[in-house]
Amino acid sequence: MRLDKFLKVSRLIKRRTVANSVCESARVFVNDNPAKPAKVLKVGDIITIEFKDNIKKVRVLKVPSGNVSINEAASLYELIE
Repeated sequence: MRLDKFLKVSRLIKRRTVANSVCESARVFVNDNPAKPAKVLKVGDIITIEFKDNIKKVRVLKVPSGNVSINEAASLYELIE
């Protein structure tokens, strides 16, 4: 699954267009490397997102094939920091 879609489906970022722009501005890293929106994620990847006032670091636990429910969204990743 693409990085921008995973960020939206997991509800780490609310909209895919916002996820796209955050990735393009080099504020999202996958395994400590700057990532573009089309980066394909796999289980075990570590995503770091730099927001204005904090940094969120998560480990990918599951990569869904499509959209998931709100209850399932939190089970897609594990918060590291």
